[in-house]
Amino acid sequence: MFVQPLEPVADSLPLSALVAALPLVTVLVLLGAVRMKAHRAGALGLAVAALVAWLVYGMPLGQTLSGAAQGALFGLFPIMWIVVNALWVYRMTVRTRHFDILRRSFGRVSDDPRIQALVIAFCFGALLEALAGFGAPVAISAVMLVALGFDPVRAAVVALVANTAPVAFGAMGTPVVTLAQVTGLPLDSVASVVGRQTPLLALVVPLVLIWLVDGRRGLRETWLPALACGLAFAAAQFLAANHFSAQLADIAAALAGAAALMLVPSARKPADEAVRASVLQGVRSDDLDHDDPRPEIYRAYAPYALIVAVFSLAQVPPVKELLAKATHSFDWPFLDVADADGQAVGANVFSLPLVATGGTLVLVAGLLTALVLGVRAKDALREWGGTVHELRFAILTVVSVLALAYVMNLSGQAATIGCTVAAAGAGLAFLSPVLGWFGVAVTGSDTSANALFGALQVTAARESGLSAGLLAAANSSGGVLGKMISPQNLTIACAAVGLAGKEGDLLRKVLPWSLGLLLVMCLIVVGQSTAVLGWMLP
Repeated sequence: MFVQPLEPVADSLPLSALVAALPLVTVLVLLGAVRMKAHRAGALGLAVAALVAWLVYGMPLGQTLSGAAQGALFGLFPIMWIVVNALWVYRMTVRTRHFDILRRSFGRVSDDPRIQALVIAFCFGALLEALAGFGAPVAISAVMLVALGFDPVRAAVVALVANTAPVAFGAMGTPVVTLAQVTGLPLDSVASVVGRQTPLLALVVPLVLIWLVDGRRGLRETWLPALACGLAFAAAQFLAANHFSAQLADIAAALAGAAALMLVPSARKPADEAVRASVLQGVRSDDLDHDDPRPEIYRAYAPYALIVAVFSLAQVPPVKELLAKATHSFDWPFLDVADADGQAVGANVFSLPLVATGGTLVLVAGLLTALVLGVRAKDALREWGGTVHELRFAILTVVSVLALAYVMNLSGQAATIGCTVAAAGAGLAFLSPVLGWFGVAVTGSDTSANALFGALQVTAARESGLSAGLLAAANSSGGVLGKMISPQNLTIACAAVGLAGKEGDLLRKVLPWSLGLLLVMCLIVVGQSTAVLGWMLP
């Protein structure tokens, strides 16, 4: 058995922490300063983590490689298994032109550009985040806004800022699933706390979007629809994350937000021509005037309804118990690790949920989608292969980052850093979201930031006497606010609207909002760590 040492370097915790941080520093420097591709930076970071584990922490080489292999497998299944199948569903809607029908349907909801921004960037963007994530919502939302006549810069900024509140539960809950796995905390517990933090952002973001589109006039005239949208989104996300399914949190929130928006009479009023003239400065796409048959509109919405139906059915107790029987647990080969207290770590046993996992449920919904949309089996299979090819670098990135995280966690590197960070004491509650924000700003992924810093947050929380669940959740909730300033997302937004090379201009416009909302999240977490807002926690 390998027992994790906390102070392997000169029996000094600070010196040991400096060495333990080398893998993280390697990844962050390669991404941020060298601007290396994420999958290469992740692979080099993994190599550094393995060397530190073997040469400094004394973890046997066989166990080091075995731990990395377990992390890589978890990165493939269930993490990328979810993402691949979710994006596959979206690609089938594009192939059959039903995505265009959906886009035109949104364009007819209202001719007020301020309401259109909420419907497309906030509500539909959240739906896309729920299904695909990894930059797709920003690109697609921005393109749709430009097609409606939005100025490209404004469309990109609105899409970036809107892509905040849904990120923690994006790609069918992938970030929180990863967070639960690397921290050893129950998924329901982690999702519950995140579901009591990010909904508070949802109350603010629609109002921010209105301000970005039309300033004070927009807030004065459309604050009620924006508030109704934010309240419904927040309530649905909270209820789904806490009482139903973390995987469905964003889908429920997006649908509830859109429904509430349409129930407000002022949201359906024709826009003043002065508003349209000042906001819409581009050329409106002609295909928005094309009339679609009602049955085709229903089919365009069908994939999302099918996903909700499949996941809802999977939550029915008898069905849930039946699906759980397909889960296989076994001792992971060549791995026998104990923590610093001599207790065996959970990673010694590996669970493989073949059916009761989000990716398999999305696959079922995707097969039903293919039938409803009339996609032939050969074409559906070709689209699935195309999805894997499109995500090949994202797959390599996630696999390498998860392998790195597992090596750091199993060797004791994360525990060493966590014990050192715990010296911040009560200030740790304020800094916890900042760490997640920094991780996402650099990696571009809440999933990757949770894998890198999740275990560290839990260790630091336990050493400082704070709630482990609170700080783990804060890592993810703070991280969502780093998404809008990550180089990857900025590049995606610029490419989508034809502003290649203008990433710096976009960064200057969204950075104040990122920092301002991060401050709000930090204060929320500090409040939740005390009696002031402690009542909010489960």
